Amino acid sequence: MAAADVRAVERVCEALPRLAGPAQPPAVIHGDLWSGNVLFAAGGRARVVDPAAQGGHPEADLAMLELFGCPHLERLLAAYEEVRPLPGRRERVPLHQLHPLLVHAVLFGAGYGAAAGRAAREALASA
Repeated sequence: MAAADVRAVERVCEALPRLAGPAQPPAVIHGDLWSGNVLFAAGGRARVVDPAAQGGHPEADLAMLELFGCPHLERLLAAYEEVRPLPGRRERVPLHQLHPLLVHAVLFGAGYGAAAGRAAREALASA
């Protein structure tokens, strides 16, 4: 990771209480929700597979779906919003994408490190 990207991530860590938004009770989340773990059956019903279920922030899985893309994403996000509104969620997406981007930087290389730096700067700018 470039030094500027590292500094941006460190600044996010320092500002986390301000960036995180209102406190949320933990939700049961998938834990690895990317489009490869969302399968669509005949008739269009979604099925979620390969969970790494855990208690976490309710915005984590949604941000990961947005990071790696998902068919029918806007429909899925709208349905979630109907059931559990999360005011300000859109602004916090880069913050919740930062962790998977950092993990991918370690596993798959520097391109993800640069993306993590961008997400960190976006998270800081959105607050």
